[in-house]
Amino acid sequence: MPVREVKTLLAWKAPVRVFKKRDREFWTTVASIAILVAIILFFIKEWLLIAAIIALIFVYYILSTVPPEEVEHQITTRGIRFAGKDFLWDELGRFWFSQRFEQKILNIETRGRLPGRLELLLGPVEEGKIKEILVKYLSEETPLPSFLDRASDWLSKKVPLEIGK
Repeated sequence: MPVREVKTLLAWKAPVRVFKKRDREFWTTVASIAILVAIILFFIKEWLLIAAIIALIFVYYILSTVPPEEVEHQITTRGIRFAGKDFLWDELGRFWFSQRFEQKILNIETRGRLPGRLELLLGPVEEGKIKEILVKYLSEETPLPSFLDRASDWLSKKVPLEIGK
């Protein structure tokens, strides 16, 4: 069986994750909500939940203050190389484009492998170039929003943590 040569079809550098620096007003709002919830949990003696809330806020704070590193993404004849890890075409499902915090994202489902979805920021690359290559290997299909997606959208509209945004 002959070994096929791997060719890079497209390569680009972009941040590894979506990043948005949060202002003081946002953190004041988050802290106020967390303190109110912690007081309620204190009276019902849910110490573990209080610790979990504090830990989650700490992780989110770190992710919002430390800018992400820049990594190279590659689309090759074998699959996709994301942050130095190879994902073969057989392991990948559908793809679609989305946007978060004014940043374009290429989403690709993975089959039988963690993570369940790759999110590659497009950075300087045009969406059309990527789409032209990927349709040869994968199907383009935007999934319907799940219950969790709908619930988080509803909550973010009803309880905005940033005013005027």
